[in-house]
Amino acid sequence: QVQLVESGGGLVQAGGSLRLSCAASGRTFRRSNMGWFRQVPGRAREFVATISWNGDTYYADSVKGRFTISRDNARNTVYLQMNSLKPEDTAVYCCAADAKAYRLGNHQYEYDYWGQGTQVTVSS
Repeated sequence: QVQLVESGGGLVQAGGSLRLSCAASGRTFRRSNMGWFRQVPGRAREFVATISWNGDTYYADSVKGRFTISRDNARNTVYLQMNSLKPEDTAVYCCAADAKAYRLGNHQYEYDYWGQGTQVTVSS
């Protein structure tokens, strides 16, 4: 079992930066792939980025070059550094854990555990 708690969201102007954190409990964190997704009301949840248990990463095209996913296994925490934010990045950001870790997944069904999310609002 893995419990996930996100933090770090808030209101920022376009062009600004935020760093999201996702603290995980449970013994499987170090062997899990971790992902970030985002959702806007009325729209499907969207893949943002993922990181494997050994540090490989994969990004959605919409955030590539602006966002960086990282993890600290000693702290059981995964991060999402978001730079050059745009109004279209406004969403609830959720982290997720894939305990199976077969591949770097970009689909919701590949993830077993989810956090509650943190709101990111980018003003123009």
